[in-house]
Formats: sequence, structure tokens, C-alpha cells
Amino acid sequence: MLTRGRAKCILVVSREKSGPCGYDQEEPLKLMEEQDFRQRAVPARKGHQFEDFAEGQVFHHHWGRTLTDGDNAMFSTQTLAFNPLYFNEPYARTQGHEKMLANPMLVFNTTFGMSVEDLSESGGLFLGVDECEFIRDVHVGDTITASSEVIAKRISKSNKDAGIVTWLTSGFNQLGEKVIEFKRTNFVRFRNPETVR
Repeated sequence: MLTRGRAKCILVVSREKSGPCGYDQEEPLKLMEEQDFRQRAVPARKGHQFEDFAEGQVFHHHWGRTLTDGDNAMFSTQTLAFNPLYFNEPYARTQGHEKMLANPMLVFNTTFGMSVEDLSESGGLFLGVDECEFIRDVHVGDTITASSEVIAKRISKSNKDAGIVTWLTSGFNQLGEKVIEFKRTNFVRFRNPETVR
């Protein structure tokens, strides 16, 4: 997949070739060497536009993500979150935890990140997060899944190319227990600005 500015393209490779992946072994090198490979790319829209959202609509976001010890240590170190609960398991046990806690901001960012493909990948200014609540502890090794509900949608008064959408996003652990919840708001582009206003 090629990303050039806002447009995303998929390079279509002929399936009539003879290699194990449906093309000659040397063809990928040729494709990258040729200057016209972008001309063969097919534009593919990503994300949703303003018209695709309706209040009450729920999105169950992809896959989920297991938070590893490495994720937790790297995130906590890079954000200077030197709380021993996030990187010292014996200490976490003395505080009543079975395992190290996952840094709550890692939980937030992971949950937020899972929602992007469905909610805001098509672009538009991020307007903020409100009412973020960390409901229960997340431990290293827990798997986070997420869903979002459209709770508000309106046409922007200041941006003629976009509306404003607010979602209630929830993150869950592998037991289905809600661990985090927050509202997030974005400008979301219109598919056809002239028909919306």
C-alpha cells in the first residue's frame, strides 16, 4: 500500500503470473524500479465520512491487542512514567497486584488507536477527549478490545467541508470487563459537501 498525501492506493499485481504468490519472483523488483508504478495504483478510500455516521451506531473495532511487558516498559520509559507499578513486578505484588500494572496511558492510547480505522482515518481535525475514566486495572498480559458508539453528530458552523462527530469509546479486557471509557470528538469530512448543507 502506498501513501501519498491523503490518498491511499493499492498496487494491483496480475494474478496471471507464475510465482508462488501469483507473480514472477523478479516482478516486485521490477515494479519498484519502474517510474510508472503509481500509475497502476488503484485509489482506495479508507475510513468513514460524515454521512456514514448515525447517532446510536456502534462500531466493534478490529482484533484487539495484548499488552506485553515490552510494550509497558517501553511506553513507560519513553513517557517518563517511572512508577514502579509499571516495571517492577515484586513491588506490584507488595501493593496487592498479581502482576505488574499496565500504564493507564498505554491502555488509553491502545484503545484510542484501535478506534481510528473506523472513526477518523479519513482525516479531519482531532478536537479532544472528554470524561476519560479508568474503570479497572489492566495488567501486563491482558488483551484489550474496543468499541465506540456515535453519541452526537452535527454540521460544523466554522468548517464548510466537515461535520463534528462525538463517540463514546470503551475498552475491555479479555474477560469482557470494561476497563476504560472516554468521549472523543473529531471534525469528519463530508463525502459531498454540497449535498450536506
